[in-house]
Parts: sequence; C-alpha cells; structure tokens
Amino acid sequence: MRATVLRTQTTAAARRPGRLILTGLAILVASFVVFGTVLVQQITERTVRDNLSATPAVTDLVIGSTDVPPPTVEDLRQIRAVPGVADVVARVATGVSIGEDYLNLQADPGTGPLSTVRLIEGSYPDQPGEIAITPRTAERLGLSVGTTTRAVGGELTAPAPLTVTGLVDAAADAGYDAYAPDGAVIAWARLTAVERVDVRVAPDTATEVVRQRVTAAVAGQPIRSGAEVRESEANAAAEQVGKLFLLVGVFVSIAVVAAALVVTSTFRIVFAQRMRQLALLRAVGAGRGTLVAALTAEGALTGLVAGVVGVASALTLGYALPAVLRGTGHAVSSPGLPLAAAVAVVIGAVVVTVLAVLAPALSAARVSPLEALRTSSTTAGRRGIGVLRLVFGLLLAVGAVLAAVATISLLPDPDQSTYDPTMPLLLLVASGALAFCALVALGPLLVRPVLAVVGWPLRQFGPLGRMSVGGIGGAPRRAAAVSVVVALGVTLISGVVIGGASLQILADREMALSAPTDFEVTSNGGTLPPAVVTRAEAATGALARVVPYRMVGDATLLRGADRLGHVESGYPTSDLDLAALPTTADLDVAQGTLADRGPGRIVLNSWVARDADLRVGDTVALAVATSRVDVRVVAILPGDGPLHAGILADPADLDRLDVSAAYTGLLADAAATGEDGRTAGVRALRQAIGGSDGVGLTVLADERDRNDALVRTLVWIAVGLVGLTVLIAVVGVGSTTALSVVERVRESGLLRAIGLSRTGLRTMLTVESGLYGVIGATIGLVLGIPYAWLAVRTLGIEAPLTAPLLPLAGLFVALVLLTALAGVLPARRASRVSPVVALGADN
Repeated sequence: MRATVLRTQTTAAARRPGRLILTGLAILVASFVVFGTVLVQQITERTVRDNLSATPAVTDLVIGSTDVPPPTVEDLRQIRAVPGVADVVARVATGVSIGEDYLNLQADPGTGPLSTVRLIEGSYPDQPGEIAITPRTAERLGLSVGTTTRAVGGELTAPAPLTVTGLVDAAADAGYDAYAPDGAVIAWARLTAVERVDVRVAPDTATEVVRQRVTAAVAGQPIRSGAEVRESEANAAAEQVGKLFLLVGVFVSIAVVAAALVVTSTFRIVFAQRMRQLALLRAVGAGRGTLVAALTAEGALTGLVAGVVGVASALTLGYALPAVLRGTGHAVSSPGLPLAAAVAVVIGAVVVTVLAVLAPALSAARVSPLEALRTSSTTAGRRGIGVLRLVFGLLLAVGAVLAAVATISLLPDPDQSTYDPTMPLLLLVASGALAFCALVALGPLLVRPVLAVVGWPLRQFGPLGRMSVGGIGGAPRRAAAVSVVVALGVTLISGVVIGGASLQILADREMALSAPTDFEVTSNGGTLPPAVVTRAEAATGALARVVPYRMVGDATLLRGADRLGHVESGYPTSDLDLAALPTTADLDVAQGTLADRGPGRIVLNSWVARDADLRVGDTVALAVATSRVDVRVVAILPGDGPLHAGILADPADLDRLDVSAAYTGLLADAAATGEDGRTAGVRALRQAIGGSDGVGLTVLADERDRNDALVRTLVWIAVGLVGLTVLIAVVGVGSTTALSVVERVRESGLLRAIGLSRTGLRTMLTVESGLYGVIGATIGLVLGIPYAWLAVRTLGIEAPLTAPLLPLAGLFVALVLLTALAGVLPARRASRVSPVVALGADN
C-alpha cells in the first residue's frame, strides 16, 4: 500500500508541472538567488583578479618586498646592467609640499609596456624637476602645462623648482597626482632607496636565467615573478570581496527562511484542496504514516524540480550577462562552472522543501476517512491556533521583550568613553529572532485585529471592499503565513532606511564640523594678506559666499586666578560666523543653543567642556596672553567644534583680547553646483591667493562628496540585500493568490452568477492580494522602527534617532503595490472562468 500511494501522489504531481512549479515557486526563486550569489561572487572575484592589479601584465620579475629593507638606488643600477633585462622601472612615490598643497609624486616611465599612465597633453618629463600631472590635479592646484613652482619633497631640505610639462591619464585621479620617470624622481627628491623594481625580460632570454643573474647582482633582495605579484594583489582585493559576500550570505539565508515559510503555507493550501482524495486513500487502507511519506515525497519532488530550474536559470543569466556587458565595453569576467555548488543548492532546495512540507503533511494525514463522503474536495482551513502554539508564542514574545530590555540596560551613557557593543548586539539579534518566531506562532491571532484597522477604509467602498476584507479575514492562518514573510522584509528594509537616515544626519553633522563649505584657504599658522580676502569676496560670479575667520591656539579659561583644564598650550579658539554658513543647521548641541552666542557668550566643544568641567550657564574668563574678558557658556557641542575649534567666541571678544584683526583663514562655497562650479571656485580662489607665500587652498567638498557617496552606497547595498526577502514575499503572495483562486472557483462562479462582473471579480482578488502587503507592511513597520532605533543606539553611533516619513511611506506603498501586482494574473484567470463551469467544478 505504501508504495502504491507513494507512486500515485508523485505521478499525479509530475503530470501537472505547472502546479508543481507554482507550489515550489518560492524555492525556485530562493535557489536562483543562492546560486546566483555564488556566480556573482565568482564574477566579482575574477573581474577583480583580471583588472585590478597595479602591476602591468608584461612584468616578469619584481624585486623588493615590504618585509625587508627596500632596494637602494645602487641596486637599481646593478639590475639595469644585468644581461637579458629589457626594461627596468623603479616604483617609488614621495610626498611633495607646494606651499600648503600636497602632491603625490610617483615614478612611471610614461611610455612602453611597463607604463601605467598615458600622455594626453604636452610632453612627458625627462629631466629632474619636471612632472606630468592628472587633469584633476591641474584644476585643484591651479597648475597648467608650462607652470613652474617651488616645492619640498623626499630628502630635500629647501624648496626646489618643479615644472609641469604635460598632462596624463591615470587609472585613478585623486586631484593630487604627479608622475615622472624614476631617474627624474630619484634625482630631484634625492632618494637613496625605492619601493620595488619591476623588470621585463628580453624575449630571447629565459626568465629563470635572468632571475639568477639578478639574485647574484642584488643579494638579499626577494625576487618574485610578475604573475606571483599580480596574484597577490588580486588575492588581497578578492579577500575583501569574500568578506562582503559573507555578509551577503547572511541576507540570503534570511531569504531562504522566508522561502521555507512561503512553501509551508503553499503546501497547506494544496493539501487542503485535496482533502477528499486523501480521505479516500485513508478509507481504502492507507495509514497516516503512509500519507505523510507520500506527501513528503511530493514535496521532495517539488524541491528537486524547483532547485534544478532555479540553478539552471541562474547559470544561464550568469553567463549571458557578462557577455552582454563586455559587448558594451565593460571589463567583466565570466564565472566558472561550480558544479559542486550547483549540486549543493539543488540538494538544499530538496531538504528545505521537505522540512517545509512536514508540518502540512502531518496535519493533512490526520484527515478522517469520513471526509471522503464530502461533496467538495476542499476543506475549510482552521482559523485559530492551538493552546500549545499560543503558549509557545507568548513565551517567545516575552523572551523578545526581556532581551530588548537587557539590550537597553547595556546601552552607553552620553559621556561614556569606552563601550563594547558585542553583548548588546547579540541580545538585540536574539530579541529580533524571538520576536519573529513569536510573530510566526501568533500571526493568525494578529491578522483579524490588524485587518480591522487597515481594512476599515476599504469597507467604506461598498460590497467589493467588504468582500476583499472578508476573503482575507476568512483564512487568517493563510493570511498570517504570507504576511509574516512580508513583515520580515519590511522590518529589515525599514531598519536599513532608518539606520541610513540616522547615519546620513550624523555624516552631515560631521561634515558641518570638518567641511562646512566647499573650500578653505589657510595661512599655515600665520595670517592671510588682506588682498586675498578682498579678491575672494569680489569673485561673486564663482563664489557664493566668503566667510573669513580668526583662529588663535593659546586661549585659556580662568576662574579668578585659577586656570581651568589640564592643557598647557591652551584651547584653539575661533570667531567663525556660524550664521553665515548654510551647514550650521546640521550642527547638534548637547546643551544650550547656538542662537545665544554673541558678545560675552561662548560655545565649547565637548572635550573642552569636560576638561575644564564647565556646563551651560557657567561664567569664566577667556584669556589670551595677558588680556582677559568675562564670558558665559551658552552651548556645548556633542563632539568637536567647527574646524576643530575648542571654543567659539564672538569677534568682539577677540578684539577685546587684543587679537590681531588679520584673518587666519577663510571658508567659501562655489556659486554653481557640480564639478564645473567647483572648478570655477578653485580658479577664483587661486587668483585671489596669487603669489602669496604660505597660503594654501583645500577643497573640502571632495571629502564631503566621498562621505555622502559612501553612505548612499552602503544604504543601497543593504536595501538590495534585504530586498531578497521582499522578493520571496511577493512571490509567496502571487502563488498563494493563484492557489486560492483554484480553491475558491465555486465561490467565484457564484459571485459571477449573482451579478458580479469580471472587472469586479478581478478587482476583488487583486485587492485581497494587496491586503497581504498592507497587513505585512503594517506589522513590519511596527516592529522595524523601534528595532532600527535600538540598533543605532546599540552600535554606539552618536547618530540621532530619526524616522524618515517620506521613504517609509514610499516603502509601505511600494510593498502594497507589489503584492497587489502579484495577484493580477491569478485574478485575470479567475475572471475568465464561466459561471456555469465554475459552479459545476469540484475544485
């Protein structure tokens, strides 16, 4: 009997491949995602290995290593004299100071197979004191072909002339890069050693022979092949890729769990539709164990088919996409053929599906043989949950609350100097896991209350709205199973959105302190010539605002005759006009308010306040040399002060302290946005500086752009990763709606028979599908917002707790629309069935 039942169930499933795929659609998508992740990792690592090595492909030997003293200039001469050596390039870089500006001077031949740059204007240097620079460096430092400046670098003790002879295109252009042949760099900077030496062997000479000759010439220096060095460089980059994909694996695992939950719900629906058939098998002698084995085998077959299709689809796309990208000019490598990973994914799909089908199979096997006497093959699903499940769910919920309370008790205090987030993070993860498990257990009880609230607007739209809400409320276990997966995805995404918003605000505050404007002009400890400030203020076409300031480094705080704090040299004090800066609104205060700053009132950063033991409202004396003025503390910043100032004072107070009226620096913003506006601002400030000695220009906006790009990239990567769970949830909604349409074919026919139009039926079923998203998104936001806030605090990040309402509302609407769209095709199918056919169907 066992073999007969097993053969009957698996044969019936195999004869309906469409139903088989629909039942295992979530597993198919999960298999696609898992194996696709394996292929993407291979593509990324191979692309990194093939394209991101800094060593030219023609390099045969590399002499030198960071583990031993570097090759000397004498070693370089010895290597060049070795027979069989075709080309030799010394790789060395030295920092160069041009006034207040920095230049990274690197050795490169400029031409030939060992060159890493390409000349695009002028001529490449061939003498000491000549350099070629990148286009962005020319813009940032105000240099052009033919310009001669004086600089200090390497072993030089006095400025020496540097002449720009050309512009080059390099792999990276940071805005401070210069190149020259190794001989020119060594001679100008008076270097005695280089970082390493790259060698290209002559075509008619064996590499091993040359290696032995070089070893004899420079004994003690490690010699590696070019292939070894490129492999080492690629491995270093690929290692970072591997670490990234470890994080990706965590989110993929969450998606697999979501797929298992969806498949469990799907099999419950499928088995409920076949209760009469299962009861007949029981009536003819099949035992419960036999039915469980047969239904489990059906699940295994479903997992096998879904896994194979998912892996095959991922493999097809994994090979096609790099080929398409290469056709558009992108250097993207193809993956390998990871057969072991493919087999593992397919086996994993079978195992996950079997585990997911066990609970529905055990439940379905308890069907009574008397159910065979029913006229319908479908039985109504249970609406409630058992006592054991209720108790278990409540215990999980209590555990989640206790873990959250324990996490809160371990959060750092505002003034706490040391904090280890390991234990709070573990407790937070445990709380979240327990909360999700509690949601799975208690979900059917939560559906009706949540539906009563979110479904109220729909009920006001008449019979269609009421029937849509009733269709969900009539099967709370099914609604809970699908909505819980949606809730998991929304919880994760809302956490990422809130965490990203908090980090962005924190980054804006940090930038308001260290990079409050696009540009800063400084005087290297001296004062700016008045003409520099005047010319900068006159450049209204290129600069939107110019804010000069004074900075003194030896201000002290006194109470009576006693000096406060423990700093011998005093605190850096500035009269920077915060009101003139657009980024002031991004600043945060720990105590007081910045608006109270004025004559006789100062603002302290947190370190000065702690060191001097001062609070808002305290009155002290601010002193410079022998002058002093009484001031009151009106605000304390939570961290550093703008431009690293410890004290912000009013200009009138610095005048009363006999501080020179000459400015020590100025801040400015570009009048136009984008790279063109920034370049125009740099040119205007270069013209304002003219030939002033000791005056330098720093482009602060570059740092701000890098910081903003990093935060945005991290947020989008995280959203993409947690979006995998949402994808599984949407697939679950679609498959659930499709199977529900089959289960309710008589109900659909009856509604059509009493006058409901096809459009009305389609609308009702589509709205039902969307309601899964409404319920899941509501629960997800309720859980996600507090957990996101708690995660920000647990990480020890001094970021504000914020809830970006517009992105969260967009997330809610997007999830509802996606789940509604998932039900469009099943709804169209249901509306096309004739009422006569539907009323005569036996589901």
